[in-house]
Amino acid sequence: MATSRGLDVSSFQGTQDWKALARSGITFAFAKASEGEHTRDSRFAGHIGGIIAAGLVPGAYHFGWPNQNAAKEAANYVAAVKSHARRGFVHVLDLERRSDGANYSGRTAAQIRAYASAWITAVSKAFPGQRVGVYTSADDIAAKHVPANSGFLWYPAYPSGAMSYAEAEKHARPAPSGQHPLFWQFTSTPLDRDLAYLSPADLRTWAANDPEDTLPEPFDVWAYKGQLNGKTDPHDAYSYLRGTNADVKTLARRLDALTATVNTLAKALAAANPAIDADTLLTQVHQAIDTAVTAGEAPE
Repeated sequence: MATSRGLDVSSFQGTQDWKALARSGITFAFAKASEGEHTRDSRFAGHIGGIIAAGLVPGAYHFGWPNQNAAKEAANYVAAVKSHARRGFVHVLDLERRSDGANYSGRTAAQIRAYASAWITAVSKAFPGQRVGVYTSADDIAAKHVPANSGFLWYPAYPSGAMSYAEAEKHARPAPSGQHPLFWQFTSTPLDRDLAYLSPADLRTWAANDPEDTLPEPFDVWAYKGQLNGKTDPHDAYSYLRGTNADVKTLARRLDALTATVNTLAKALAAANPAIDADTLLTQVHQAIDTAVTAGEAPE
C-alpha cells in the first residue's frame, strides 16, 4: 500500500530543520496550534512557518476540552491558524482524554461527540474547502466520540516503541473498531512519527481537495461498512456519504462561481475589443472546457 511519511510537533519540540526533513523523505507535518478556549502553543508560528517554507503538506491541531465551549475553542483555533491556512492546509481536532480526565469530566459520550461536531462545523465554515478531521484513540472510537462530519481519522497506536518509517510501512494498517484511519501516528520516539495511507502525490491532491479526489472508491465504501461488537455500525457509512455529499455541493458552488467569472471576463474582453463577439467567445471557451473534461486534461 502506498504511504507518505510525516511527523507532528508541539511546544515540547524545538526548532526543526524542515527543509532537511523534506529532503529525507518527509511529505507532511502537523503542528499544535491551540488548546481549550484560550491557550496557544508558543512555538506554533515557528513550526508552521518552517513546514510551509519547506514545501510540506501543512496541518495544525487543537487539543480539545469537551467540557468547555466548542464555539470558543474553535474561535481560539481559527485565530491561531488563519494567517497560515491556505489551500492544501489540514485541520485537526485532537480529541483524547487527558491522563487525569480533566477535559472529559462531567461529559457523556453523546456530549463529547456533539462538542466535536460543533468544533468541526465551525472550523470548516472558517476554512471552506480545507480538510478538517479528528485525531483520537481506540477507546474514543469505540465509545463513538467521533462525529459524522469528521472528514478523516488520524489514529495513534504504538506497537513497538521507537519504530522506524520502514518498519511501520511493513506493519498492517490499523483498523480500530473496523475503521480505516487515513493517518497513523506509530511512535513518539524520538518524535511523533506518522504515516498517511496515500502516496505523496495523492496526499497533496487530497489535501488540496481537488475534484477528482471527492469520488469514492469501491474499497472505501466497503471499508465503511464497519463492525462494532458484532453489529453493523450505520454511522460509518453515513459519515462517508455525508462527507461526499458535502464535497459535491462545494464543487457545484465552485463551478457556478467559475462559470460566472468566465462569463464576466468574456464580456469585458468583448467590451474592450469590438472585434470580439462575447457570445462566440463564451461558446468557444465552454467547448474547450467540455473537451478537456472529456479527455481528462486541463485546458491550456
